[in-house]
This record gives sequence, structure tokens and C-alpha cells, in this order.
Amino acid sequence: MKKTSTRLADGRELIYYDLRDDTVRDAVDRRPLDRTVTTSEIRRDPLLGDAVAVASHRQGRTYHPPADECPLCPSAGGRLSEIPDSSYDVVVFENRFPSLAGDAGRCEVVCFTSDHDASFAELDEEQARLVLEAWTDRTSELSHLPAVEQVFCFENRGAEIGVTLQHPHGQIYAYPFTTPRTALMLRSAVAHKEATGGENLFDAVVRSELAGERVVLEGEHWVAFVPYAAHWPYEVHLYPKRRVPDLLALDEAARTEFPKVYLELLRRFDRIFGEGEPPTPYIAAWHQAPFGALEEFDGLVREDFALHLELFTIRRTSGKLKFLAGSESGMNVFINDVPPERAAERLREVASS
Repeated sequence: MKKTSTRLADGRELIYYDLRDDTVRDAVDRRPLDRTVTTSEIRRDPLLGDAVAVASHRQGRTYHPPADECPLCPSAGGRLSEIPDSSYDVVVFENRFPSLAGDAGRCEVVCFTSDHDASFAELDEEQARLVLEAWTDRTSELSHLPAVEQVFCFENRGAEIGVTLQHPHGQIYAYPFTTPRTALMLRSAVAHKEATGGENLFDAVVRSELAGERVVLEGEHWVAFVPYAAHWPYEVHLYPKRRVPDLLALDEAARTEFPKVYLELLRRFDRIFGEGEPPTPYIAAWHQAPFGALEEFDGLVREDFALHLELFTIRRTSGKLKFLAGSESGMNVFINDVPPERAAERLREVASS
């Protein structure tokens, strides 16, 4: 992998990740852009104790442009985009309309391929491995920023999820705090450790699922399963079998196997609802240990957390979506229409091979 860092016309950083070490990246952003101005701030909810990012400047972000005006395609034929070069393998750049900026964190866009009409599931294993290396590198770089406490790599896929740019891409949020969902996991891990005399909660979950009926896909180094209390109609958690706190700690064997396992999982997601159905909308979310201190989580260290990816769709059956209505949105109590055991069975049935 070759990494080349440059700057866009408004000062934002852009990084090329190339498969070939001899690739030259010297294209200049020729757009007449003013410096990016953001209004991001973090506000704490005194009742819930969580944080809300207020970012009014995002109202003007690019919204469903036609394919020939996509800002994530390479610059070509006189049309200038966010990527100055006429081609790329994987590219990462600072979001022009970030939810988090400055002391409130940082947001980046990850373009998985220059092919506008592709999807992550259609990448080959070499390209998927390059995306993994980009996620890993950005996790490392962002973790060293003074304001950053947690790095979150994710992909939103599909208009039903709220995606406004159809080009295959994901995002990275670097938060200046430990996110509420991670804090819940860490508190559960503390309680389990105390109740069991020192057992790791993540290890216990993976061991239990490996012995059960909800495993969807298993390799030598990774296992994918529908969790016992899945929140979403079709939800899969992907864990490395050797517990590590973040992407940086994955060994070479796990990195090598990851593309094959993950691509198979995504391809099965697209088969859940049968042939002829539109691509399955989903969210793919990497959970990594915070880089900040864990004093509030009594007795835990970063290595007690388990890196894992959660993949889920809001489609519950053909042509029908799972909406977060009163119970989910008002009380955060999910009601799942699909039994997790049935979801796992269906995902085993639709093996892409």
C-alpha cells in the first residue's frame, strides 16, 4: 500500500491509498473554493448525560446530485470533484460539511472505489483489504489528535438509510468523548467482570454464540452471528476470534481473512429478500475501544474491549421497513419483528456461493 497526502483548494486534507507503490499522485485541486467554515458544537443533555452535535452548516450539503455531478468520482473530462486526480483506488478526505470539527472532533469521507456504480460487496478481496488498511491508518492518525477520544468507521448504504451520495463510500467520525453506546458496553463489561470473578464479557458472548444456533459464517479467524437480543430485523455481529481492542491490533492472519469473510457477509445481505429485490440498505459500524482514559469504568483497560463490526438493515421484509416509532424512539426499547434464530437461518440459506 502507498499513502499520499495532499490538500484540497480550501485546505482540507485528502489522502490517496494505492495498491501500487509506484503510483504518482500530484494532481492539484483547481476549484475556486473558499476556506471551509463550520459551526459544530457539542452540547450535553443534563438529563440523559449524552452528547448532541449541533451543526447547522450541514443544511447546505450536497443532496442527491445526478451521477455526472457526483463529488466522489474522480475529476475527469473538465468536471472537477472532491478528488483532483483522474483515477484512484481508495481515497479519504476531510468532510466539507462535517458534523464534528475542531475541538468537537473530525469527520472524514472514505471512497471505497472510483467506480460510481459499484458497491462494497462488489469489490474484490484486494480492494477490500485496501479499505481495511485505510480504516486502520485513519484510526491510528486520528487517535493522536488532542481532541479525539474515540474513532468510529462506518458505512451507510441505501436511500432508505438516508444516504445522499450514491457513490460507494463510508465515513469516519473522530469523537471528543466516549460514545454512549460504547459506554453502555463498558459498564456491562464491568458488571460482568465483577459478577463472574474476572471473566471478560465479550469473550463470554463470542463463546456462547459459537456454541449456539445463530452463527451465520465462520472462518479460522472471524465469526459472524446474529446476536441473542438483536435489535434489528437482520443484524449480524462480526468478531475476530482473538480479542483485540481496535483495528490497529489485528494480526496479519486476521487481516488476510477479513475481506473474504466480510464480502461474503455483504453478498448474503443482498440475497435476504430474494432475487429481483433492490440492494439491501444497511449500516455497517466498527466498534473500537476508546483512546481516552477509562477511569469511570472500574477495573477495565482498553484491551478488555473487543473490536467488532455490527451490520444491520432496516428492511424487515420485501418492500417494508422497520421504523423506529414510539417504543424505540421514545423509550429506546426495540421491538424486533424477526426472531434472531430465523434471521440467522435465512442468512445461512442465502450463501453467495
